[in-house]
Amino acid sequence: MAYYTCLLFDADNTLLDFDTAERKALAETLLHYELPHDEAALDTYHQVNRRLWDSLAKGELNKNKLFSVRFGQYLKAMGLPDNGKTREMNEFYEAQLATHADTLPGALTALDELAEVATLAVVSNGAYKVQNARITDSGIARYLDGVYISEKVGASKPAAKIFDDALRDLGLTDRSRVLVVGDDLLADIRGGQAAGLDTCWVNLDGRENDTGIQPKYTVGSYEALYHIVMEPEELENLGARNRRHRNDQ
Repeated sequence: MAYYTCLLFDADNTLLDFDTAERKALAETLLHYELPHDEAALDTYHQVNRRLWDSLAKGELNKNKLFSVRFGQYLKAMGLPDNGKTREMNEFYEAQLATHADTLPGALTALDELAEVATLAVVSNGAYKVQNARITDSGIARYLDGVYISEKVGASKPAAKIFDDALRDLGLTDRSRVLVVGDDLLADIRGGQAAGLDTCWVNLDGRENDTGIQPKYTVGSYEALYHIVMEPEELENLGARNRRHRNDQ
């Protein structure tokens, strides 16, 4: 049996390539509203959006507020006048984002292997309609035993509630066998710790951790995750099918 028999994955930039999806959806949005859509514009939006999502994770604003202000803040950061359509722009952007279900290289293979030895689920702060569409269209849904999105649960990471609800729904009680896997130190790692769970920081691009938040594990590849989750015998059987785990928690 695997060391961890349940993995709670983040979605964006852990399994799904959010950076690529964001840039595609944003370029489409800016072009639609006849706004600058060069690299500088894309980078500025990314910075504004990242700052707002960090504020959400810190409890400084809710998701509805985030969606209502981000394009206004973006236009201000670009030195552009408010066009009176910032909420409409957000809705258009979200619709475009839902159509981009890019996965990170190797994600589907990793899920295929890990699903043989553990219960897999996604815990996400993203917008429900967007994430539900992307998770389905990407192909990752077939490996998941549950999908828990903050809008439906009524709590956002890093609140322990979203993890607690996921475990309750999955019927899991032994938290020592559950691993939270995500790229966001504040939302995923601190959130998993708040729920009393072991955590694994997915750091595929070699970022520096200057947050003071210390995950139990850090991996730079999905293959490294196998060695945390699987026992030696399971590692030897990578690629073999029909070794589906038993849920004994």
